Amino acid sequence: MHNKKMKKLSAIIIANMAMLPLLPATSFAQQAVDEQQSKADVEKIIVTGSRQPKAANKIPGAINVISREEVSRNIALTSDATSLLTRTVPGYSESTQQMSNSGETLRGRVALRLFDGVPQGSPLREGNRAGIFTDMGIIERVEVINGPSASEGVGAAGGIINYISRTPTKKGTEVTLSSQYRTQFEDDSESWRLGFNVAHLEDDYDLVLAASFAETGIGYDADGRRIGLGTSGSAMDSESDNLFIKVGTNFGDQDEQRLELSLSRFNIAGQGNYILVDGDRETGLSSTSEPGRPLGARASFNDFSQQSLTYTNDDFFGGSFWVQYYRADQGMRYEAENSIDKQDPLIAPIALDENGVPLSDFPLIDQSEIHSDKEGLRSSWTKLDIFGVRDLELQVGLDVVTDTAQQLLALTNRVWVPPMEYTSKTPFLQLSYDLGDVTVTGGVRREDGQLKVDDYTTTWYRDRREVSGGTLDYQETLTNLGAIWRVTDDFSAYISTAKGFTLPNVGIPLRNISCSNDTSEGDVPFGGTQPDGCPDDDPISVDGILDLQPIVVQNKEIGFNWNGERANFGASYYLSDSEFGVSLRVDPETEDYIMLRRPTEIKGYEMTAGFKVTDTIELSAMYSHTEGKTRTGDTGPLDREMGMRDVGPDKVVLTANWKFSDQGRVVLGARTVLDNDINEGQAGEEHIDGYTLFDLNANYQLDNATFSVGIDNLLDKSYFLSHSQVDQWRNYFKGQGRIVSLGYTLKF
Repeated sequence: MHNKKMKKLSAIIIANMAMLPLLPATSFAQQAVDEQQSKADVEKIIVTGSRQPKAANKIPGAINVISREEVSRNIALTSDATSLLTRTVPGYSESTQQMSNSGETLRGRVALRLFDGVPQGSPLREGNRAGIFTDMGIIERVEVINGPSASEGVGAAGGIINYISRTPTKKGTEVTLSSQYRTQFEDDSESWRLGFNVAHLEDDYDLVLAASFAETGIGYDADGRRIGLGTSGSAMDSESDNLFIKVGTNFGDQDEQRLELSLSRFNIAGQGNYILVDGDRETGLSSTSEPGRPLGARASFNDFSQQSLTYTNDDFFGGSFWVQYYRADQGMRYEAENSIDKQDPLIAPIALDENGVPLSDFPLIDQSEIHSDKEGLRSSWTKLDIFGVRDLELQVGLDVVTDTAQQLLALTNRVWVPPMEYTSKTPFLQLSYDLGDVTVTGGVRREDGQLKVDDYTTTWYRDRREVSGGTLDYQETLTNLGAIWRVTDDFSAYISTAKGFTLPNVGIPLRNISCSNDTSEGDVPFGGTQPDGCPDDDPISVDGILDLQPIVVQNKEIGFNWNGERANFGASYYLSDSEFGVSLRVDPETEDYIMLRRPTEIKGYEMTAGFKVTDTIELSAMYSHTEGKTRTGDTGPLDREMGMRDVGPDKVVLTANWKFSDQGRVVLGARTVLDNDINEGQAGEEHIDGYTLFDLNANYQLDNATFSVGIDNLLDKSYFLSHSQVDQWRNYFKGQGRIVSLGYTLKF
């Protein structure tokens, strides 16, 4: 079936990509300019992650703007959506190359992902599937604000990654057809993608309509061995479809008002043609996939839908008003497993020997399924020269949100995480004052939320404990203060401090409750949560679970940016503390990750640089270093280094960009993950072997058509993913070998 589809489509399928940027988006926003922009244009670059457009050189912090060209380059190289951030954002860790983005962090913390301002995923039960929620072909740019944000609430403790959809720029109607074909020269490695975009622009209204379809084959490592499918779901051996509609109208005496409606639906699902075959860490044999039907009866999937209605008024009581109403739903199903934590002898008896050891594999197969939905209202009003003070800007806003989530064991219809509902009403205020070449900002946000949890019973593995639900209140006042000094036309420096707030992936401590008396060093057996009332038989209530307390992060940062005639350079240093933070550790019994609530301290630095060798050749580089520490036990100093799932190894990215003609461009990239050895001879010991990967992309424009070729892992490097070098449940995967992509895009 797969080969028949490929034969039918082979005449029209070639990979899709537009022209690549002159300067990569790995630099700070002040540096992310294209070849037509001069230094004077830098002030005009705006970011919308702060809700109201603002010049990037007036924001005291490290900001990355990933351009449309860089998005297109990533599409041309790989079907892995999150690798875009790995290539372009210094502090973003390595991609897992799977459907799950578990362990992909921004400066060692989980970032809030937005799609046109609408939050993706849920902090109630973070399923690590928020990295793939739309087809990247409709993305205009990605704005990354590092560190806590004054204008965003739950989930934004680590920063904001805002994916912004395309907007018509030319009057009339423009239709874009794109096709892509990629292969590793094995029949079942072939992948294809077809995209259809319509953009229409008139004086008073505009429309974007986009649809895409894709089928991704199985992946191969550089040794010609199939790559194993991830137990949390894989983008390999999958099908996906995407539908996106955005319509807007401008009205008012001077078109100062705008109403915009956006609808999006994205689904990616496994095809179920392969089964995972475990590797062997002792011999170094990686996990692989073999043809066959996987365990369970249902395919894994990731399903996103969202609707938003946005109103803006640039002359509302002398200021700019912005309000957005949204609804978003996400469904996630994971691969079937027969792990110990999914067993129940009442459903499937476990045969034991005289010593209590199972005589065979655990008999019960089940699949985890997470469902979450949210409904919210986000608003802000911004006015310049407030209180009659020239260049003093005020921004005030109010957010209202209701977020619900639950997790089931779908094949047996058991509750794993009970229904939860989080509601909040959160006001914020922000001031910005221009004092000549210096901009000072400061503000406050008041988090006021309430979490409701239903009564439930834990699974057999967690002692079938009856847990009384209840209501928990969350209040926190978050402040921020910063300044940026434009020392010269070429050089600026900034300093800032800000607090962030998020919930601690509430579902993990709820499902991991255990009341065994056998404890050691303050840890609960099997990684369970020890609530007040345990280990006795007293009733358990959610209000006694300490792990449900929020995560409050204090971030401090200092940095600078320099833009010269032919070169640019930027650097930043940050320190991120949390008195009651989160770190992850592997449970030796289940081989799954458990959450530890202990103080954390994360610090690091980043550097970016660019150099224009000639009018047609440019070089760029970026480097990031992040390290984190937490406690070994419940008390004591911060003596344990945080591991790969929290803090990624150092990273170096180099890019050479050659515009060989007005119609064509070639980009050569190199990405290096450095070796990392931590906690040697102690608990949490890890050893990461680094690797260097090259990629090559070229495109040529002929009239209305663009032809492109992309080669990811150009030298066919054999390597184990950094995430897979830490022993966990069935995760011993190598990275993909050389992938060749061909593309064709036609506009008319």
